[in-house]
Amino acid sequence: MNTIGVLGLQGDFAKHHAMLSRLGVKAELVVTPEQIGRIDGLVIPGGESTTIGKLMAGYGLLEPLKARIAGGMAVFGTCAGMILLARRIQGSVQIRIGAMDIEVNRNAYGRQISSFEADIPVSFIREPARGVFIRAPIITDTGREVSVLGEFEGRPVLVRQGKLLASSFHPELTEDGRIHEYFLAMVDR
Repeated sequence: MNTIGVLGLQGDFAKHHAMLSRLGVKAELVVTPEQIGRIDGLVIPGGESTTIGKLMAGYGLLEPLKARIAGGMAVFGTCAGMILLARRIQGSVQIRIGAMDIEVNRNAYGRQISSFEADIPVSFIREPARGVFIRAPIITDTGREVSVLGEFEGRPVLVRQGKLLASSFHPELTEDGRIHEYFLAMVDR
């Protein structure tokens, strides 16, 4: 059985861990470089991307994670996790993984008070997924190898590049496990 790590430094990691557990997956909160070497896939949660990036660097997680991604490990980033996966962040030089050929604009859907939910048509499921947007980033550009799997108001909000999956919204804050299941299938390939 695969072990899926959930980056446990800051943000809503507990909700991802709970979702994976509900799906019957062996999930582990990741906080050390050694754990990066033991997992089969990683979820990077929403939270504060600048803080998570600094903590990843400070705890020595950044380089081992970049190496595992280069070696083909699957990673799913939600909200702040998507920002950290992005190669380009508008107006920011913050620490990031930079593995996904996307450009993002942080907090572009508004401040905390502007949080909202919306139904998101997703290419690999029949019924729309419920998207919870909290200070969510907007994807402003995608590279040629990036597939758009879901859109909201004509903008990509769920994208995939190889074994990397990223969403502007928080699927872990719903009871719908279909996007996590899609990620788990990516881990198995």
